[in-house]
Amino acid sequence: MIRRIYRKLSRDGIVITLQQVCRLAFPPQLKHYRYCKPFFQSKVGLEIGGPSGVFGLRGIVPAYRVAARIDNCNFGSHTIWEGVVSEGDTFRFNKRKAPGRQYVVEGSDLRFIETATYDFVLSSHCIEHLANPLQALSEWVRVIKEDGALVLVAPHKEVTFDRRRPVTTLDHLIQDFNKKTDERDMTHLEEVLKLHDLSQDPCAGDVKAFRERSERNFENRCMHHHVFDTRLAVEVVHHMGLQILAVEIIFPFHIVIVAQKLRQGQTVNNERFRGIDSAPCWQSPYLSDQQARREKA
Repeated sequence: MIRRIYRKLSRDGIVITLQQVCRLAFPPQLKHYRYCKPFFQSKVGLEIGGPSGVFGLRGIVPAYRVAARIDNCNFGSHTIWEGVVSEGDTFRFNKRKAPGRQYVVEGSDLRFIETATYDFVLSSHCIEHLANPLQALSEWVRVIKEDGALVLVAPHKEVTFDRRRPVTTLDHLIQDFNKKTDERDMTHLEEVLKLHDLSQDPCAGDVKAFRERSERNFENRCMHHHVFDTRLAVEVVHHMGLQILAVEIIFPFHIVIVAQKLRQGQTVNNERFRGIDSAPCWQSPYLSDQQARREKA
């Protein structure tokens, strides 16, 4: 143990090591969580992908702790992240509670779930893996009840292996939606192979292994089709007609948005999150967010 600590101090330095220790001892949590908690308390939700530590008992948005039940949707019966995934009542989100229902289906096609079934939908680091995010979001929004919530977590490009890639535009996502792009799409493969920062992705292996994995993306879903910064994440949620309640950037790379599905006839007003003086979006540590503010101004 002492040798491990010494090696870590030698490699990362005392400041970074102490920061990491503090995050383990005092994990970050959404500042607005106490206002969002009623959306999950004793309610029934659906998670797309996962299970995720973001929603765990010590997570950024600890919905697993208070929800009555959470069902889950995963694209295949075996994934790199979860291993074997079995359909049925097998989704264990909290060991103190009965497991939720596990579905093995595409997250962009939930036709088997009736409209307005769930009180909330959770998604962490999933949307960037989807070839058609707006199609997926339209399904997620559909299955949420009126007054229910969506929690969307996406990685900010600047501190991930996407840092060299350009941010996807909302227009591009709309085109994918209109074209009914499906998960076999490989439009972004050339860009990914050219600009993906392998030094930030040790699990990807060398250049050859990464290429082979990326070419088999339909099987493994490892590739990031789309690249997010705070502005794009906000614009996507606004485009879906949801009322944004909170936008926070959580170290080291999480963009967290909590939004509500309003009742029919209610008007969405997201200008305080979309405007150039929006603190959640534009007073950001990330250069692309700062540049976006200057461009909008």
